[in-house]
Amino acid sequence: MHDLLLREVRIVPLDPTAGPDPGPTDVLVVDGRVARVGPRTEARNGIPEVDGAGRWALPGLWDHHVHATQWGLTRSRLDTSAATSVAHAQDLVRRALTDGPVPATGVLVAFGHRTATWAQQPTVADLDAVTTAVPLVLISGDAHHGWLNTPALRLLGAPATLGVVEEWEWFPVYDRLSALPGAREVAEVGVARALREAQQRGVVGVTDLEFGRPWEQWRQREDRGMPHVRARVGVYPDGLEEVVRSGLRTGDPLVGARGLVTMGPFKVISDGSLSTRTAWCCEPYADGAQLPLPHGAANLGADDLAALVGLAHDAGIRSAVHAIGDAAVRQALEVFEATGAEGGIEHAQLVALEDLELWSRLPVRASVQPAHLLDDRPATEQCWPDRAGRTFALRAFLDRGIEVVLGSDAPVSRLDPWLAAAAAVHRGPVEEASWHPEQAITPREALACSVDGQRLAPGARGDVVLVDEDPLAGHDLTSGEQAARLRATTVSTTVVDGQVVHGG
Repeated sequence: MHDLLLREVRIVPLDPTAGPDPGPTDVLVVDGRVARVGPRTEARNGIPEVDGAGRWALPGLWDHHVHATQWGLTRSRLDTSAATSVAHAQDLVRRALTDGPVPATGVLVAFGHRTATWAQQPTVADLDAVTTAVPLVLISGDAHHGWLNTPALRLLGAPATLGVVEEWEWFPVYDRLSALPGAREVAEVGVARALREAQQRGVVGVTDLEFGRPWEQWRQREDRGMPHVRARVGVYPDGLEEVVRSGLRTGDPLVGARGLVTMGPFKVISDGSLSTRTAWCCEPYADGAQLPLPHGAANLGADDLAALVGLAHDAGIRSAVHAIGDAAVRQALEVFEATGAEGGIEHAQLVALEDLELWSRLPVRASVQPAHLLDDRPATEQCWPDRAGRTFALRAFLDRGIEVVLGSDAPVSRLDPWLAAAAAVHRGPVEEASWHPEQAITPREALACSVDGQRLAPGARGDVVLVDEDPLAGHDLTSGEQAARLRATTVSTTVVDGQVVHGG
């Protein structure tokens, strides 16, 4: 923990009841906690100072849903997010094989394609037509399926298939990519770079919901001098009993991690995704007649989900239930009610508005990734055209008193809290009309959902961000103009635990 005095800063008022701007003030951090907020703070021997010069200060920003290793690996993977068809994706792969050497792992891995709107769905034969000399693995943009050629299926022990490998059959295969020779080293270099970039955007903390044993990865990262950020690390069903036996509870610091890394939630994936059309819905997809499961499907029955959530709750571990379709959200809410557990619903992309009354009575927050709507709009309009107005329902959540926190689900979208806030304020590209603006929220609300419940007041964590301009200015602007301002925000200083980690 560190001491720091920030002089002459203006506090961004994140609460609607905040009074008039009091003008420049000082923020004193002692032992990693805000000790005083007020003008003309006396200098203290040995405490470094930062001249805020009238810049705007707010609590450090958080990304509440990250897959850190996968986000780091995107630096070394072919980007196929622009692919609009099987043929387009094939061309991108052929070009990559022609333009550069195969990675040291011997496998060409790509990330980003989304197939929900493609006229033709991908097959193993399509990638075999590109090459059978090099294993190819194309990971979907939502990370819920893999498109592999025959050599890759064999190398990674994937189940035999003619098409893509989806959901629970895919996740173990996905994890095996990390075991390829040299993959972990490449990933860690990417993670360090990604965290430095996050600091430059004002990020002081992440909730890492990576597969495997992220608690061990973060201990090792601390030992290697990774960028100074806070992290909460999750655990999946295959590791839950181990964590329960260890006695770790949500919020407990991990031994050997300098106090910045703590145990996070138990993560369980209760349904699929929109892009793979496996999210579990109350009504069938509009194009459901073409699907083997027109409503999508639950990955777990209610009893099995309740048993897992109950086990975590009894051990003092909060639950984070992945639920994208409205049927999955309803099941998760009923499980939280039955078990008395606390936690959150991850994504909550499609909700039945009548379920929000129950939700408002539960200690369960909505962990939402607004930037997903930028990518998912075409698929939503094709698959859920009759229910698009209740996707990413941030306005409805806040109006009913449901706690909302924002994240990225990186690498599914960029680890950038300003992009997430902008998407929540203006639901779409800034140059276009807002998509279902009745579910938009204000810049103040978006930032309040991005600071992990902190305010710059005595007792708060000593995590501070200084930005060059008031992010709440421009009440007379359109939502698109407000979003453009948010996306253009310049972070001049980031402070974690009283230590300047970016700028100064």
